[in-house]
Amino acid sequence: MLEDRGAAAHRTAPRIGRQPGPQTPPADWPDAYPEGYAVVDVETTGLARDDRIISAAVYQLDARGEFQDSWYTLVNPRRDPGPVWIHGLTSEVLADAPLFPEIVPELSARLADRVLVAHNAMFDWSMLAREYARAAAVPPVRRRLCTIALAKELDLPLPNHKLESLAAHFGVIQERAHHALDDARVLAEAFRPSLHRAARQRLRLPLLTCQPLTEWSDAPAPRPRATAGAGGYRPTSWRPARKRPACPYPNPGRYEPGDRLVQGMRVAFSGDTSVDRELLEDRATEAGLHVASSVSRLTSLLVTNDPDARTSKTVKAASYGTPLVDEAAFMQLLQDVRPAPASG
Repeated sequence: MLEDRGAAAHRTAPRIGRQPGPQTPPADWPDAYPEGYAVVDVETTGLARDDRIISAAVYQLDARGEFQDSWYTLVNPRRDPGPVWIHGLTSEVLADAPLFPEIVPELSARLADRVLVAHNAMFDWSMLAREYARAAAVPPVRRRLCTIALAKELDLPLPNHKLESLAAHFGVIQERAHHALDDARVLAEAFRPSLHRAARQRLRLPLLTCQPLTEWSDAPAPRPRATAGAGGYRPTSWRPARKRPACPYPNPGRYEPGDRLVQGMRVAFSGDTSVDRELLEDRATEAGLHVASSVSRLTSLLVTNDPDARTSKTVKAASYGTPLVDEAAFMQLLQDVRPAPASG
């Protein structure tokens, strides 16, 4: 059921229209840039941690973003396929597709020794990491690059950060939105000029470490869902369905930069993280911190790897004067959290 369409279908020149600025790579290519990229797109049954991958595509690009190969497969999720009206993959279509453990060897060969590139890379990486964990395998991915983060670094004049907007900016034609192979092609064609522009500017690429989910195990069996097409399917949020226990400690106030965290402090997270977001929040909860889903005047600290991003959380944090730290600094702070003051 695996489809390798690389040699026949995609060695012709991409149909790219308007190209802002020169597109030839600079002669003095940055030495620190990666040796190769795997542009990835996955379609899934939904957005929750118990959802599954139903199709995956990989475009392999060389160090300068030139096409090398492409690969695509369906995946049998062994469950309801979710929003068929979005991805078009019915239970009948997926019935004879391989299970994820069966595609691990070839998928791993396509990803090995390359930087994983995706649009909203945290999502694609998290879905892949969970599928690998279910298969008792380790993904051969050490770093990832989110094209949304790269577009922000390049300050591209986009109306929003949807894939269709990035494609339109570079004149890339979308043929089948929400089809993994075509979405990966579109992203690969938009990534190449983005990479060239970054190289010309000697820009440090926004690379993040990929942390395999060695601490994560499969969630309980998913609750029954309405069959696709019945109008009853509602994608759940990316956050786990389980409810976190209330923090038993009072909020001691705002974090003071250079000082220690104190049990009871309210911590919020924004943007992509190297460690799986749920694991990061679990560690904060275990340390006695209050994990907040939004930023308010009571928020003690905002953890973000992209402090310049104009997200609702960073904007509110700036207006309230809430301190910001990146993920690495937060992980260091978690190692020495001050106990809450004794009551009474």
